[in-house]
Order: sequence, then structure tokens, then C-alpha cells
Amino acid sequence: MRQMAFLAALTFAASLAAQMPAGTRDAADTSRTDAVAAKLHEAEAALERADYSAAANTLKLLSVERPKDTQILYDLGFADERINDDEGAAKAYAAALAVSPDLAEPRLALGLLDARAGRTEKAHAELNAVAQSPSAAPQLRARALRALAQLDERTHPADAREDILAAVKLTGETPADVALSAALADRAGDRTGAEAAYRRALNLHPDDVEAATGLAHILEQGNRATEAETVLAAPLKAHPTDPRLVSQMAAIYAAEGKPNDAIPLLVQLRSDPGFAADPSLARQLARLYMLNNQNAEAEHMFRATLAQNPQDPTLLDDLGTVLVRQQKYAEAEALLTKAVSLADKFPSTAAFGDAAGHLAFAASRAGHPNGVLQALRLRATVLPNSGPSLFLEATAYDTLKQYKEAGRLYRAFLAIAGGQFPDQEFQARHRLVALEHMK
Repeated sequence: MRQMAFLAALTFAASLAAQMPAGTRDAADTSRTDAVAAKLHEAEAALERADYSAAANTLKLLSVERPKDTQILYDLGFADERINDDEGAAKAYAAALAVSPDLAEPRLALGLLDARAGRTEKAHAELNAVAQSPSAAPQLRARALRALAQLDERTHPADAREDILAAVKLTGETPADVALSAALADRAGDRTGAEAAYRRALNLHPDDVEAATGLAHILEQGNRATEAETVLAAPLKAHPTDPRLVSQMAAIYAAEGKPNDAIPLLVQLRSDPGFAADPSLARQLARLYMLNNQNAEAEHMFRATLAQNPQDPTLLDDLGTVLVRQQKYAEAEALLTKAVSLADKFPSTAAFGDAAGHLAFAASRAGHPNGVLQALRLRATVLPNSGPSLFLEATAYDTLKQYKEAGRLYRAFLAIAGGQFPDQEFQARHRLVALEHMK
């Protein structure tokens, strides 16, 4: 802000010199200049004490009197942002740029404002202009680059990594740079790079929750759950109600097959009214109940969460699966049919294929062989045959008395089963013997 004050003061002095002959002064102009300076001082004092409403009111009046004073316009944008008048702030920053297009501070402020408002294309243009400006201060260019990296983090991670490297060259590495670099490496599948970056972030800030959960996630993915528990132990003790830590530790316990350790963590967290209605925590707890064979509890929680998100196919799949476990086959089949009808809303084609497989199983148990075959045809569009899918298909054709096709599929099942499904393999062999006598 002080840099802007200096630049604006130069602009203001130059404008006065241009309006008056050298060596002369006008009393009225002097009086107006002193009044503006006093009001500007008053506004900046209000900004210093964080009285942004008072500052904005004063600066609005000044901007009418001095519509081309870049300091007044920039300070007005700053004050408007702090009172959540984003529209007013954007107008003030744009007005400052209209007067002095080369000024970096209002362009950076406008870019950050557009980024927060989701105006991504405009934000990119404004931030790029600052980042590439040879006249902008290194700190401003670096801040623009870091903002660009955050914008590009999910959609263009390679660009984001380049932006962070460029920012580091300008001002050195910050803890936030390390954390973002770790997240980008994680997203790119570079576990080694992500682990190293997360560890560096924790060395800089041992209480960094994001770095702790990120490192624990990397370790869990690498089947190093014991190390992941160690990483989370101290932060979780210091912040027992932080949902990121609780959720990550619960996920690690689940991966280790220890739902009895995970469930109390989430139950305790959800006893806090602030987290009781969180659908992601409710879903995680419901899945832990299912893992622990507490199917009635899982059903209750899935139903409550589904009531809030009735078109979520993964929730429909989860509830249908837990109903199958409780032998509620007809209701499960109906729910799973609805789930697969929402194919484009699944997070991945594999998730859709799994749901279609679950539907085939439910239809089989409900005594609907045609439903089994229809579900398996859907599954086959995204996933290859598996032992269970081949067995379900064989039994469906068997039930429909299409024995030749059933025999072919039983043999295909046995060819890949390899002792993984002893009960079904026993049944398939006996059915093949029976089918030989039915020729």
C-alpha cells in the first residue's frame, strides 16, 4: 500500500504542475489539495486500525473528487474487499487500471478477486499479466505466480508446478510452496516426490495439518500404515476434533482391517454439532460399520445420507450392498437398478461396473435371471469378466434352461477360478456333471 501511495503522490504532483504555470500557485487549488490530503490520511488511518467501513466511506467521497487518483482508487478497492463488497472492489481496481494500466498492484488485486469469484479466464489473464511484467516488483510477480498455481492445481498440474518453480526463483521457497508442491506431486502420482515434499513441509512447520494428512495418505497408499499412524499420532492428539486428521486416521485403521479402532474416532467427532451433519463423515462411518458387519447401523446411516443426496449413485450402491448382506434382495435390486441408471454420475467407469456387478448379484438372489444377464451386459461395457461375474452368468443361463451356454460359462469360470471360490467351484463341477446327463 505504501508503494502505491508513493506512486500516486508522484502522479498527483505531476498533474498539478501540468495545470499551473511554473512559479505560480492558486490559493483555491492549495486549499483543495490540503483537504484531499487530510481526508486521505484519515482514510489510511482507518485502514491501519482495520475500520474498513469508515475507510470505504471516506474513500468513496474522495474518489468522486479525484476520479483519477490511483492511490485513492486502490485503497477504496482494498477497503471494499474487507467489507465483502466485491463488486465495489472490482470497480475500484478496474478504475485504477484505467488510469494507469501498467500498475501491478491493482491488477494483481483484481486477478485475485476474480479467482475467488470463479471468473477463472479473467483471473488467468490478469495474473499472467502481473507475472510476466518486467516492471512489477518480484514479490508481486511471485504472488501472481502462486495464485496461478492454485488456479491450475487440479486442471493443469504441470503448469502449476512450473508456476511454483518460477515463484521460488523470484522470492525463495515458502512453506506454502512446499505444501503445494507436495499436493501436485501426489496428484501426479509421484509418491516419492510427494513424500519428500510433505516431510520438508513438516520440518518447517511440525503443526501443519495438511502436510501431516497428505504424508499419511501417501504412506497408506504405499502400504506403510504403521508409519502413517505415527505421522498422525501427535497432530491428532493436539487437534482431536480436526476432521481432516480424524478422517485420515479412520481411513488408515480401515485399510488395516481395524474398524473397531476407527469407528469411535468418527462417532466422537460427529457428536460435535458442527460435524454431525457432514455427509462425507457420515458416509465414511457407514462404510466402517459395513466393514465391521454392523449392517443395521450402516443401513440407517446410508438411508439418512441418501435422503440428502437421492441422486448419488454411489450411495445407492452402498445402501443396496448393505441390504443384500441383510437378505433384503428385492429392495436392494430396486436401489441398484436406480444406481446403474445414473451411469454418467459415477466417479469412474470402474465404479459403475462394480455397481452393475452388485445388481447382478442382487437380481440372482431375488430370482431374476434375466435381470442378472442384463446387469452383466452393462458391467461388460466397462470391466472384463471375472470369476464371480462368469459364475453369475452361468447360473442365470442354467436357471433359464439354456444349458449349452451355462456349461460353456461354468467351464470358463473354472478355468480362471484357481481355488479362489471353493464353494462355487464345487457347485460348477457338479452342475457340469449333471448337464452332461441332460444332453
